[in-house]
Formats: sequence, C-alpha cells, structure tokens
Amino acid sequence: MLLSGWRGRRFLLEYACRSEALAAGVEPHDATPESVAALLDEIPLADLDSETALRTLADTVTFARYWQEPDGEDMLAATPVVRAALERVAGHVAGSRAVGWWTEPLANGDQHAVTWNTDWAPAPMGAADRLALWSTEVRAEERSALKDRPDDHTASWSGTWWSAPPSDLTHTARSLGQHGPTGLWLVEDDMGWERAVTRRVGVPADARVFEVDRPEAWAALCREFPLDVTAQKWHDWYRTTGRAGRWVLPDWAAVAARYDAVHLTAAAYLAAAGTAIPVGDDTASVIAGWNPDETFWFVDTVRSEPDATAWALDDEDWVPGPGASGASTTQPGG
Repeated sequence: MLLSGWRGRRFLLEYACRSEALAAGVEPHDATPESVAALLDEIPLADLDSETALRTLADTVTFARYWQEPDGEDMLAATPVVRAALERVAGHVAGSRAVGWWTEPLANGDQHAVTWNTDWAPAPMGAADRLALWSTEVRAEERSALKDRPDDHTASWSGTWWSAPPSDLTHTARSLGQHGPTGLWLVEDDMGWERAVTRRVGVPADARVFEVDRPEAWAALCREFPLDVTAQKWHDWYRTTGRAGRWVLPDWAAVAARYDAVHLTAAAYLAAAGTAIPVGDDTASVIAGWNPDETFWFVDTVRSEPDATAWALDDEDWVPGPGASGASTTQPGG
C-alpha cells in the first residue's frame, strides 16, 4: 500500500531523506532517479520511532496538492527505478511498531476535535440539514460547470478540488499521547495556524462507522452512493492524476442515511490520496482534502467535552500551554 500511492511513496522518500547517509549525499532535487535509487539501496535505515514517523507523515501531508501536477519529489518517487529502490524502505517502515495505528479502525474511546485560532462560529445547523445543503450546492455547481466551464479537461481552470464531507461537520482524530491529537499535525492545505484548542469527543459505542481502510473501500462507497461531479472536478483532477474521464464522489447526504461516520485510515490515505481510484468502466474518484485518520460525523449525538487543552506551535512542535488561549471555542471546523 505504501508503494501504490503518491503520498505513500513520498513518505518513504521523506523518511529516507532523514537518514544521515542520504542527506550527506545527493539531494533528490539535484539528482537523477538512478543516483537516488543507488543511494536508497545503500543507506542504513535507522529504527523508526513514533516521533520520526509522525513528523515524516506530517511533512508528507503538507506536500499534498490536488489542484495541480504532483511536485518534483513525488514524480521522482514514482519513477520505476526509485520506486523499486523504495521497496526496501517500505518493508522497513511497515515492520515498525510506530506505524501500527495506521491500519487501525476508529479509536472509539480516544477521539479529539481541533479548533484553530482562526475558526469562525458557523450558524447553528444540524448535521442532516448541513448535508442536505451540501448536496444541493454540489448539484447546483455541477449544472453551472456544465454550462460555464471549458469542456477541455486540459484547460487552465480550477474549482472545488476536495472530496471530503463539509468541513463544518464535526470531525475528529485519535491522540498520540504526548504529541496530542493527530489532527494538530496532519493537515492538508493548512492555513499556517499557530494556536489551537483540542477537546475529547464522546463517541457512541454503537456508532455505525464506515471504514475507508483501502482504495477499494472508497470505490465501493462511490458505487453505492454515486454523485457525478465530472464537470466541476475534471480540470483539477486531470492535472493531479493524469486521467481523463467521468468522476464521482460519495453523496455524503445519502451515506449519512446508513452510516453515522466515515473514517479514513492513515494507511488508506497513503495508498490512495490523490490517485485516480477506479469505480466503474469509465468512472473514477479521488480522495482529496481529507486528512489521514480523520473521521467525519453525520450525527449530532457526538459532543465535545467541556475540558479543553490549549496548544501552541513552538518552532515545528505542537506543545500544550496557555499560548493558544485565544483560540475559538466553537464547534470545530476548518
């Protein structure tokens, strides 16, 4: 799975770059695929601890972009010679206890919501109403895109590139002990936040959670609850995947009729985010704008506990303390 996705291969390359032997050799942006592959074959791989795994994953998430072509390091990692050399790194990473949580389902008793210091308080709206509004808006955007946007998928045009549920629904992630919730660290297209507040969220024991634990699970969700978004997505998603054709995403309003939440495992994120996931003969989808290990909730029965932990970004570390006391205390969005 690590070798199959843009983000997975990028993680492996970023982790290898942290090794002193490669850092002292030829840096990827100055190298040929062959020279990088040769270095990857030779460098000793240190034990992967939880802190290094988290920091490397955070870097990998930061470089995700679905509105343009993959960057140079992503393209480098995808070349056949470098990808083959990364197999050894992938085996080393997959065997580490530090990444065991990557494949775990929702951690029911340890979910946390993050509120950033720049969040604004949305108008009160229940989850069902918010999803119905989202569904209406997406369909309206598709009609507008069919009429107004260029019908050439190679045209220089950008629109709504993400496929996650509405961001102002409650969304949560697990805690990694002293490092805090993964939601602090693993953020695509972040806004440069430096302060945050986290709260534990009570999760019903009988919650119906759909687990996106591999690309095939996302494809199954799209087949069962398809929403055609070809006209509004195809310019962005063509650039990021190189695929031309019909695009769908899950109709989250319809999904909510059967499930209370959808959880994206870190492993599935690394394997599939930003790739064209086959759904049908001429239909595909993209996981975009959804952070690893993040769960979106479609019910109003999940509630944040009143006790909060303030966090501040100190250099590259999120640390607890009063520095985040100015953060909003509203329902998490982002």
